[in-house]
Amino acid sequence: MPANKEHTEATPSSLAVAAGEYLDYLAVERGLARNTIAAYRRDLTTYCAYLERADIASFEEVTRQVVEGFVADRRDGGYSDASVERVLAAVKGLHAFLVRDGAVAQNPTAALRLPKKADCLPEYLSVEDVSALLDQDFPEGEMGLRDHAILEVLYGCGLRVSELVGLDVGDIHIDDGFVLVRGKGSKERLAPLVGSAARALTRYIGDGRTLLAAHAHGTETSAVFLNKNGRRLSRQAVHAICERYGRQVGLVGLHPHTLRHSFATHMLAGGADLRVLQEILGHADISTTQVYTHVDRTQLTEVYLAAHPLAHR
Repeated sequence: MPANKEHTEATPSSLAVAAGEYLDYLAVERGLARNTIAAYRRDLTTYCAYLERADIASFEEVTRQVVEGFVADRRDGGYSDASVERVLAAVKGLHAFLVRDGAVAQNPTAALRLPKKADCLPEYLSVEDVSALLDQDFPEGEMGLRDHAILEVLYGCGLRVSELVGLDVGDIHIDDGFVLVRGKGSKERLAPLVGSAARALTRYIGDGRTLLAAHAHGTETSAVFLNKNGRRLSRQAVHAICERYGRQVGLVGLHPHTLRHSFATHMLAGGADLRVLQEILGHADISTTQVYTHVDRTQLTEVYLAAHPLAHR
């Protein structure tokens, strides 16, 4: 039937255009990171597909019940609480944007609350585990120098993996004791670069990086960490490096972010000020940093239970 066919073809384009305008706003006006935009794009594509299946042609037709149905569909599909929270945040942001932009009159998600996340403390390593990881024997040559420097910088500077692979040679200021980091939303901050992290990075840049850069065959790159072809190292490669060297000292499934969590936990346990730690980690909100106070309190409780003579009466 021609009329139904036209309606079916018009539906996705109408929703997709509105969602695309919101994504452009996030990228240009809000300056969100590309990885965040990509995650929002996937979530909103899923949302628009759900609306299309419900025969909804425009966001004006969306009600609170429709959004709640979408959330229930996500849960029934086996998605984690964190995934449901992220997709609902994208949907709420989209509808709020459409109201501000005058595209729709009502926001059906205004009274919807994000699902409460279960208290999930970040995984972190003990100081002994970190020492075992960093003090192990690394292979001779440029690859070993690179891999050692990667692990040292991830833990020593508390970087995200995307920040690590995004480092350029001009961002490294070893003599001044800091590295210039570009975090989420391209926001710049300074992270301390001292001790064993600075020494490992100095050795790598002076010896290992030069050899790796020679493999680029005339294609120069400003990246600090290079692959065997002299190109900027990928995030996936860093994940593999962490997993491989972690496994060698009994830390199976080691993730780069675990080193960042370990850095933050050990800094706080050592007396670092929460606001200073927030600045080093690049957290926009202090509440994100405060999770490490819970980790520290958990550690204190474990020590108490193990040491106090009357703890188990």
